[in-house]
Amino acid sequence: MTRTKNMCYERVSSNLLFRILRCLVPASCFAASLIAHDFDQVRTASSSPVLRARAVLGLEGVANNSMGELSIQDDVFVYSRREGPTVRMPLSEIQGAFLSQEDKQVGGMPMALGRAATPYGGGRVIGLFAHKKYDFMTLEYFDSNGGFHGTIYQLSKGQGQVLADELGAKGVHVSGLEMASAKQRLETNNVK
Repeated sequence: MTRTKNMCYERVSSNLLFRILRCLVPASCFAASLIAHDFDQVRTASSSPVLRARAVLGLEGVANNSMGELSIQDDVFVYSRREGPTVRMPLSEIQGAFLSQEDKQVGGMPMALGRAATPYGGGRVIGLFAHKKYDFMTLEYFDSNGGFHGTIYQLSKGQGQVLADELGAKGVHVSGLEMASAKQRLETNNVK
C-alpha cells in the first residue's frame, strides 16, 4: 500500500512539475523577447550609427593608430575606446572635414617576400589582390583653449561617406569624395 501511495505522489508531483514548466517556459521566452526589444530601442535611440575607426594621428590624449568607435551624439562628435579616455568634440568647434579614399597593401613583409619569391611574374598577380581600400576622414577643429588642431581617422570603405553625410546634415562643411561623387553623378546625368 505504501508503494502505491509513493507512486501516486510521484505521478502527482511529476504532473505538477510538468504543468509549472509548461507555463514558465513561454513566460520566460516572452520576458526575454521584451528585454531584447528594449535594448533594440535603446540602440536605435542614438542619433547615429557607431563606426569602427582607427585614430591615425592628431587626437589629443589618444595614442596614434589606436582603434575605437566614432559616433555623433546630439551635437557632439565622440571617439571612444574600450580602455582610455573618451574624446568629445562639439560639432560647432569643427571647422571642416575632408574625406578621401586610399588603398593600402595588406600582408606586410611576409606578403612582400611571397610576391618576390613567386616565379614567372606571379608576384604581380598577387599584388593585385594584396590591396584594401580605406576611407580617411580628416577633421579640423578648435579645442577648448582655442588651439587649432587636425585629426585623421581611418574607416572601412564606405563608412567614411556615411560619416560625411551625417556631419554634413549637422552643418559641418565636408569636402572630398562627397563632392567628387556628386560631380560624377551630374556628368553621367548630363551624358544621358
